[in-house]
Amino acid sequence: MPELHIHQFFCLNDNYGVLIHDSASGNTATIDAPEAAPIERALAEKGWRLTHILMTHHHADHANGVADLKAKWNCAVVGNAADAKRLPALDATVEPGGTYDFAGHRAHIIDTPGHTVGHIAWHFGDDRVLFAGDTLFAMGCGRVFEGTFEQMWSSLASLRALPPETTVYCGHEYTQANARFALTVDPDNPALVERARKVDDLRSRGEPTLPTTIALELKTNPFLRVDDPAIRRRLNLENASDADVFAEVRRRKDAA
Repeated sequence: MPELHIHQFFCLNDNYGVLIHDSASGNTATIDAPEAAPIERALAEKGWRLTHILMTHHHADHANGVADLKAKWNCAVVGNAADAKRLPALDATVEPGGTYDFAGHRAHIIDTPGHTVGHIAWHFGDDRVLFAGDTLFAMGCGRVFEGTFEQMWSSLASLRALPPETTVYCGHEYTQANARFALTVDPDNPALVERARKVDDLRSRGEPTLPTTIALELKTNPFLRVDDPAIRRRLNLENASDADVFAEVRRRKDAA
């Protein structure tokens, strides 16, 4: 199978844009469309033609650029059938639990409600890459705006079960703030302490902290580590369910 080329860049204030490109077909997709201009610049830089927009959810900071890009490129907009009324200009829909073929690269559509009820993640298993949108962040997770804490935990549990070597692209550069919070609930985790130091160094130079991997998140992301005895002791929730521990960590982050 031809390699899936991936190009990440900044959009808006703290969003990431991501292009994926199949060299054999020439097809190029943007994962969401935070704003059109940076995506156009990235396409020009790479010499790629936009053929698809693969949506994770309907929020404006992920969909602002859809109309302009579609008007210029006549690209196919693809998103969750269950949220079709809120996703702009859809040409095709996918079903959670199903698959979507992008130029011979098969994406598994993972249902990830919580941040929004219609949120999905795109997992290209053969390419070992996940586009998580606003469900999973580096050392963090999305706010629970529409779903429940239980739904968000179920979504994260699905993602943490992916192969550890999976490369993860997220919707935002929130890593430094997430690291500071993570240290409040998991301060004695040496992997977390070291990662926070590296993140501070990267951000001091204006460099991105993403992508990440499932393996790295399992070592350092408290939202995925709710079964860790040290975190449970610190929260006085030794005997609670994983979902209840997650909910407490999320509440503390919301209040931070």
